[in-house]
Amino acid sequence: MWYIEEDLIPEEEWKKEISALKQNVSINDKKEILDFLKKELTYSIEKLLPKEKFGVLFSGGVDSTLIAFICKKLNKDFICYCVGLEGSEDLIAAKKTAKALGFSLKYKQLTLDEAEKIIKKTVKILGKKLNNVVNVGVGAVEVACFEIAKKDEIKYFFGGLGSEEIFGGYLRHENSKDINKECFSGLKKMWQRDLLRDFAIAKYYNFKFAAPFLEKELIRLSFKIPSKYKIKNNIKKYILREAALGLGLKKKFSFRKKKAAQYGSNFDKAIQKLAKKNNFKYKKDYLYSIK
Repeated sequence: MWYIEEDLIPEEEWKKEISALKQNVSINDKKEILDFLKKELTYSIEKLLPKEKFGVLFSGGVDSTLIAFICKKLNKDFICYCVGLEGSEDLIAAKKTAKALGFSLKYKQLTLDEAEKIIKKTVKILGKKLNNVVNVGVGAVEVACFEIAKKDEIKYFFGGLGSEEIFGGYLRHENSKDINKECFSGLKKMWQRDLLRDFAIAKYYNFKFAAPFLEKELIRLSFKIPSKYKIKNNIKKYILREAALGLGLKKKFSFRKKKAAQYGSNFDKAIQKLAKKNNFKYKKDYLYSIK
């Protein structure tokens, strides 16, 4: 389904497509699920691969690591990109993971002043309608990576967008009485919550942003996976981690716990510090003040 590029389908069409993918039939055999999932993960990435060198938005979490791992198995030419401020958990994990798995990694540890410039640029790109703490925090990570990638003339990027929703990666999934129902609800809301933001950023840079976890067949398969396999023993996205393990990704990488991008990169902390520095009580007020 998914390259985020020149045109974004209307919200109602997005919801209609997601509804058409919902399955009422479950696959209860875990081995059968894993066999299907390993094949579909590989295919969903392979079908989106460009002919030229591309980038992977990389955090060292299971989503981006699995994407890079599969791309390397397919002998593709790519660069991983990661950014963060001092103490960034994602930056620390990305460096360790890339070194261990032999990925080409370009990263930058940003100062608060550098982060401020990225945050202001992100606000400008997103505009007033999309200016909120989450959008700017996540978007700033993408913008910072894209700024590095411009020098490499990279035009295609892979990211893990959608993985949290189809495999149960959020606290609201864990707290839900019906995880698959919550996954379905969250997928429909992604148009407003995620796609508008990423579309605006991709369009600004004239990049194509591949989202393999939003490929139709992978979404359709995800709805056949019983909730008990999505979160198990308090481990979110359990079945995805098991599939990654089955594809050859070691447990320390496939089962790494990870915070959301704005927290793992420390961009959220940067917004908080800048709000305080500029005499704002709330992060949102600081962001709204940016012209």
